[in-house]
Amino acid sequence: MEISQPKPLDPTALSLGLQIDKAEAATIESLRRSGPQPIPDPDAWLKAEISHNVMVTSLEGLIDWSRRSSVWPLTFGLACCAFEMIAAAASRFDISRFGMEVFRPSPRQADLMIVAGTVTWKMAPFLKRIYEQMAEPKWVVAMGACACSGGTFASSYGVVPGVNRLVPVDVYVPGCPPRPEGLLYGLTMLHKKIARDHSLDAAFKR
Repeated sequence: MEISQPKPLDPTALSLGLQIDKAEAATIESLRRSGPQPIPDPDAWLKAEISHNVMVTSLEGLIDWSRRSSVWPLTFGLACCAFEMIAAAASRFDISRFGMEVFRPSPRQADLMIVAGTVTWKMAPFLKRIYEQMAEPKWVVAMGACACSGGTFASSYGVVPGVNRLVPVDVYVPGCPPRPEGLLYGLTMLHKKIARDHSLDAAFKR
């Protein structure tokens, strides 16, 4: 059996292979020199994502925002202003746009008393009792001239000349009677006041 002799190497191919090896070695050496320095993570997309989905605020601010956006009013209509208050809750004005979906029938489920109408001294003890049964923090809106100052009956022996004689009032809505828009404007003023108050301070301010 005849053994074939290996063919001699082509000098051109050998030279080309050496050049390829040298280029590869140079590339590897360049990577080794730059390897100790880590490449920063391309996190620009993460910052943009956080700015669109994460909100940074204080706990007080979050509580105040949730509290002013979910005020629960009490059903406390006393006279003709109550009709305007009912109209504000109807579909045309829709008080639920401001987080006040349902008027609560119990003071234990409400934190806002809208005194809508004339307050007599005979009604005064019950108004004060219902106010005291409401959970803190709580607010009062005097709706109409009678609730604000007694109105045309201010000099009467049987009418309270302003509900502030009985309970602290946060917002006054004047008029005889005020329109539903006036009540809604007063409620937005109350929202701003709640936003300015610190929640923990408001719970014990009275």
